[in-house]
Amino acid sequence: MKAVVFDLDGTLLDTETCEYEIISGIYAEHGQELPLEVWAECIGTIGGFDPYADLEARAGRKLDREALQILHRTRHEEGVKNISLCSGVLDRLEEARRLGLKIGLASSSRREWIEKNLERQGIREYFEIIRSSNDVERVKPDPALYRLAVEALGVRADEAIAIEDSRNGLRAAKAAGLWGLVVPNPVTAHLDFSEADRIVGSLEELTFEELLNDFEAKQNVD
Repeated sequence: MKAVVFDLDGTLLDTETCEYEIISGIYAEHGQELPLEVWAECIGTIGGFDPYADLEARAGRKLDREALQILHRTRHEEGVKNISLCSGVLDRLEEARRLGLKIGLASSSRREWIEKNLERQGIREYFEIIRSSNDVERVKPDPALYRLAVEALGVRADEAIAIEDSRNGLRAAKAAGLWGLVVPNPVTAHLDFSEADRIVGSLEELTFEELLNDFEAKQNVD
């Protein structure tokens, strides 16, 4: 293993739980419920699910979408200010640097959002490269982001491990040829991650040294 490529939302920062709570709160204010399993399918990607159209369908009436979007944006901007790094993230970043691993980030989010949050958390310096929705026509589960990430890091896909929290992210990583380590968050914990090479509850549970040994053992078997 020569490189590790992190996802951002839900992996480094649990913005996914924050987002679900905001959207489901808006649903509740209109007497509706947003099933977690419905929302979870759109995590890690962009498009494919319009919560405002879904809310209108469930409520059986037209809603002021512009007002809902403003409400969502306001709550989201406030919510993310209180989000800290997920457990074990800083330890793993420090360990990856100590081990000489190349560190990248591949996210379906916009570059501005990524940079702002990495700077806010004080971890921007760890990432050699960032690939975002600004760089591709199709985001996860399309493998383009991960292909670009490993190319920029100068490693083969099978020499890198992706760290993800969503099915869309895992599918993208595996399709690109990377190994997949999944760290589910509260919103994605119930999903099927059978394609993953490893699943852990948090990045505190597994060191990269342990993962390197596992990685090398599997390569020798193959």
